[in-house]
Amino acid sequence: MNKKMRGYKVFNPDWKCYGMQYEVGRTYKHKGNLSLCESGFHFCEKLIDCFNYYQFNPNNKVAEIKAIGKIVNGDNKSVTDNISIIKEISWQNVLELVNLGKGNTGLGNSGNRNSGDGNSGNRNSGDWNSGDWNSGNRNSGNRNSGDRNSGNENPGDRNSGYRNSGDRNPGDRNSGYWNSGDRNSGNRNSGYWNSGNRNSGDWNSGDWNSGYWNSGNRNSGDRNSGNRNSGYWNSGDRNSGNRNSGYWNSGNRNSGDWNSGDRNSGNRNSGDWNSCRFATGFFNSKERTISIFNKDSGLSRDEFYQKFTIPSCLYFDLTEWIDSENMTDKEKENNPKYETTEGYLKTLTYKEASVKSISKATDEEKEQIRALPNYDPDIFEEIFGIRI
Repeated sequence: MNKKMRGYKVFNPDWKCYGMQYEVGRTYKHKGNLSLCESGFHFCEKLIDCFNYYQFNPNNKVAEIKAIGKIVNGDNKSVTDNISIIKEISWQNVLELVNLGKGNTGLGNSGNRNSGDGNSGNRNSGDWNSGDWNSGNRNSGNRNSGDRNSGNENPGDRNSGYRNSGDRNPGDRNSGYWNSGDRNSGNRNSGYWNSGNRNSGDWNSGDWNSGYWNSGNRNSGDRNSGNRNSGYWNSGDRNSGNRNSGYWNSGNRNSGDWNSGDRNSGNRNSGDWNSCRFATGFFNSKERTISIFNKDSGLSRDEFYQKFTIPSCLYFDLTEWIDSENMTDKEKENNPKYETTEGYLKTLTYKEASVKSISKATDEEKEQIRALPNYDPDIFEEIFGIRI
């Protein structure tokens, strides 16, 4: 249709557009078909729409135009066969026309003093910020250098907390990643003040702890410097008891290893206050000959181990770490923090562990068991829950 319409057009710094030279004050006519995006003189009624098709570059030339011939309108641009270049628009005037706020050097800002684009907040050098003083993008908070932050002073990305330098932290003062708690320098912590990783408890410098004040790893108890402890104040590893400096103790205050009793300095004692090994009573300093299958063997433990082979299937752990991808739905329900720790420490009963291990025994291992002194299959089944 024929009508007059004012609008805007952007040109290269030399006043050329698609190879054609233009000049302010002149009128140009197009001969031939008129078609959007194909032929004719294109322009936009709103200046901001021009920058959907041209770079927002202060070196480009911008002019107010008048379409005085046939016009075909699209969604945000039009084409005419007769165009008049009325006057050049200075870049300062361009900024005023494409922004609602004041003092903007960017494009499409409703806030003030933005050098980025699409900001509703103020003093942003990034883009699409609703907050203030952001150098990142899409921030609703203030003073963020990262992206998509709703909190304040975050240099990382997707933080809803405050003063986080890591990414995706909804808590406060985190320098790590994916922390939902506060003051974590490690990663994936839901607790507080963790320098380690994947902790659901607090003040851990180790990893995968659900307890508190652990410097070791995978502890569910508190104040452990060792690893995989479910008890408290252990400096050794894999203790379910408390205050042990040894390893694999289910009892308390042992400096030795594998004690189920208390206060033992020796190893593998089920009684208390023993300095020797394998004592079942109290206050023993000398090792006795051992009973095997409920009968005295006349052998010391060292003599027994020198003469007989114990198959590996009889050495089994009562705990095992289950990764989250291998957990059942029931285990996930019973361990709601499994996503944070990426699994959980499963505790087996003695017979659960023994049956699981011995059921995989080889024929050679079974023969080694049958060759033990005083071997009794009924007693073996009573102890381990499985018959060979």
